[in-house]
Amino acid sequence: MLLLQTMQNFDPDIAREFGGDAFESGFLGVPLVDMTSLWTLLLRFAFHFLVCWLIVRCFYYPKSRRNDYYFTFMLFAVTIFLLIIQMDNMKMAISFALGLFAIFGMIRYRTETLKVREMTYLFIIIGISIINGLALTVSYVELCVTNLLFIIAIWLFESGVITRKHTETKIILYDKIENVKHGREDVLIADLKERTGLDITEVEVGHIDYLRDVAFVKVTYKPFTKTHNTINDITKLKDF
Repeated sequence: MLLLQTMQNFDPDIAREFGGDAFESGFLGVPLVDMTSLWTLLLRFAFHFLVCWLIVRCFYYPKSRRNDYYFTFMLFAVTIFLLIIQMDNMKMAISFALGLFAIFGMIRYRTETLKVREMTYLFIIIGISIINGLALTVSYVELCVTNLLFIIAIWLFESGVITRKHTETKIILYDKIENVKHGREDVLIADLKERTGLDITEVEVGHIDYLRDVAFVKVTYKPFTKTHNTINDITKLKDF
């Protein structure tokens, strides 16, 4: 009886006025298909997916070569966008949504602590997903410009146009203890260049062990490729 009464009270003209091109048939007062909303969802999702894919594939991945984070960032982009856009359709509190994604953004995976670069890209993906999911009343041109500004800013910093030339650091257990003395920095750098073959620009001396005549030194060098070295900071076999 409730279903029959609902079907009798359903007005297609009102549905088209407030819900777009919906089928006249429905279930419990909800149209089976709203073509306007469906096409809007697909169009915005395709645009959002393309923007996130460009950022991850063209800027993050070439330097890190981390397929696991590639997977994580793209699925974060898909999940957050769909959650946001459906939450808006269901009129859920935006504060609840933002709190949920703040928790996601602060996750510390038990298998590996996220590096600063990965956390930055994760925050970017979350931010873009929220913007694209909530900007339902913003014009398409303004939305495209907003996403383009993200891409331009990332390109400027990743390419080194407005930052200093890309450098890497490496921890070395150094055995010539006499060269770590103050005033012998040039000798230390020259010896490290000869033994490692790296274009070293700066050296910092850390822990010194006089019992074994060794010292930890941190070297800054210009990498031969743009690919980010993910094991530079690892000094123990258990960390691999």
